Amino acid sequence: MSSETAGETVTEKTEAAGKEGWMCPLSEPHLHREGVRKVWKECQEESFWYRALPLSLGSMAVTGGLIYQGIWKSSKRFGPFPKLAVAGILGYVAGKASYVGTCQRKFQNIGLDVVPGFGPWSVGRHCGPFNNSGPRHRSCNHVCEECKKPAQAATAEQVKT
Repeated sequence: MSSETAGETVTEKTEAAGKEGWMCPLSEPHLHREGVRKVWKECQEESFWYRALPLSLGSMAVTGGLIYQGIWKSSKRFGPFPKLAVAGILGYVAGKASYVGTCQRKFQNIGLDVVPGFGPWSVGRHCGPFNNSGPRHRSCNHVCEECKKPAQAATAEQVKT
């Protein structure tokens, strides 16, 4: 249809997009893929080196000291190793968990909206097969002129009917 003018072609494309459903460009799932990957890697490394490893080693040292002082008794069969292992694991988990707030702030700094309890199990998020998830059910987390136009058009159609 080369005989059409540019204005008519744009109108037809807009109508076609309206039939398929308009998707907001900022709700694209792969918009910040590299940024998210970079922040996730930073969070994993920093939480390990700055929180999990020191807390793990510290808790193991304290446990070893308590066993050495005789306050805690070592196992007759396995020696001090089970208590040291449990102390190390608990220190590691506590260190990783203590870094969650810092990682949330890092994700907010790159533009991802993170609510308390973020993740697929958080309250208010629609994830999973039974919660209207999918490419046509994404919501815009911002207000821009492009997002206002389809909403205004939809409300105008509802008022007419």
